[in-house]
Amino acid sequence: MLRWFVLSALVAGACHTQKTPELRVLGTSPELVYVQVSNPASHTMRLTRLDYTFAADGATVAQGELELSRDVPAGQTAVVEVPLDEAPAVPVTMTGTVTAEVDEIVRSFSLSAQIQPH
Repeated sequence: MLRWFVLSALVAGACHTQKTPELRVLGTSPELVYVQVSNPASHTMRLTRLDYTFAADGATVAQGELELSRDVPAGQTAVVEVPLDEAPAVPVTMTGTVTAEVDEIVRSFSLSAQIQPH
């Protein structure tokens, strides 16, 4: 009986959904997109990498990878500057994957945001 209870508790814990970081575009300049990454987790998260793609009208406008080393405390945000060759003239979708360490576990999270032209 105890063995079944322990197994049930482990399975229930494994099925627990963890809140994922969120990405929000704060603004753009001619060569940068300012992206806010939020940490909804209850522990500090260390951002280590951002892989990103900018696309418009079904075509890739730009893509790249940023190496990061930034701690984001629980419930807080960090602003990441993502390079873009020029300010978009049409709506652009930024998609990507942020890699982070939480409690010494490396995880990757998919992110997406819309960028409107000025």
